[in-house]
Amino acid sequence: MKKKGAIFFAFVLVNESENYTFALLLTLSGITCKNMDTLSYRTKSARKEDVVHGWYVVDVAGQPVGRIASKIAHVLRGKHQPHYTPHVDCGDCVIVINAEKIRFTGNKWAQKTYLRYSGYPGGQKSRTAKEVLDRRPEEVIERAVRGMLPKNTLGRQMFKKLYVYTGEEHPHAAQQPKEFNF
Repeated sequence: MKKKGAIFFAFVLVNESENYTFALLLTLSGITCKNMDTLSYRTKSARKEDVVHGWYVVDVAGQPVGRIASKIAHVLRGKHQPHYTPHVDCGDCVIVINAEKIRFTGNKWAQKTYLRYSGYPGGQKSRTAKEVLDRRPEEVIERAVRGMLPKNTLGRQMFKKLYVYTGEEHPHAAQQPKEFNF
């Protein structure tokens, strides 16, 4: 019984000076020579020095908070890029506009509470989502995105690339941000 494509003998030739690796294969159909380019299948890890951070604008008017926050966190971490590396900040800067027009589903405006704690006994304070939106609309998006980033120094570094503004205007026109379509 003959096996199709069975390899009887293999010999590897390596040329160190020119970085070539060849394999001579003796099969039933004859002798073949294959180029074994070892650099073509190695995973490239991004380095902090090589990463170029892009700038994106996201209009959140009418978007649900959780859905848009998870997409923003995805971009801040850099998971949308092919050279994503978990231990390197390879994400892009995100500018969020129209923060006051964000929406919650259901009855979360009245039921969802945000807690703060001063560190002293009896120093815990709570506000509903509607109260937070009335006082400082940016905080709703900032808290949602911060909760979806890593809880370490890398996550804090990623969070610094988030810029949230109420209204259509932002002061980052010099960075030429592109609109990010989710």
